[in-house]
Amino acid sequence: MPQGIPDAEDIETRTLEAFADTILPGAKRTPDDVMIAGRSHDAGAVEAGALELLRTPATGVTSGLGEFVGLLNDHAEHHAGLRGLELTGEAPPFVQLPFEERTALVTALTSPGHPEKEFWVMLALFCNMAYDSAAHTSTPAAIAAGHPGLRAMGFAAPDADGLLRFKEYSYGRPLARLHSDTTSSGSPA
Repeated sequence: MPQGIPDAEDIETRTLEAFADTILPGAKRTPDDVMIAGRSHDAGAVEAGALELLRTPATGVTSGLGEFVGLLNDHAEHHAGLRGLELTGEAPPFVQLPFEERTALVTALTSPGHPEKEFWVMLALFCNMAYDSAAHTSTPAAIAAGHPGLRAMGFAAPDADGLLRFKEYSYGRPLARLHSDTTSSGSPA
């Protein structure tokens, strides 16, 4: 491929990063980062692993990501035309949109009545899942790596044996007495 011409994987990555950053904004990785708008001082969906989650086969969307990206960039070109915005062609159309215009486009695509709403909402949900639950990796591994979403929520670290336990009851008191036949592991006899 000639130098300077992005390949399909590069276009997909850049577009999906911009989409994920629109859903849950983060801090720029570098000053010239055009995918991340820098609307937050903290890490957002991209740093939390949104692309890894979207590219996980268990999501059921992996094989269609290229089509989603093409469609999103077509919508971005149309949106830019309606708003009188000039796109230079140096980056995928969605990436070139200013953050406010990305947000306006995603809002339109996810609004009631839009014929493609279910697809865009699904992609948005996966971006949120990457941040809220680190669904693409194990919780102990995510905590050990300093996952930004779990860290922001104050998710407790696992015990030395790798198991997650709650040392205090969530209501500050036991909700019921243990049955006399309950084993030490908490299982009923």
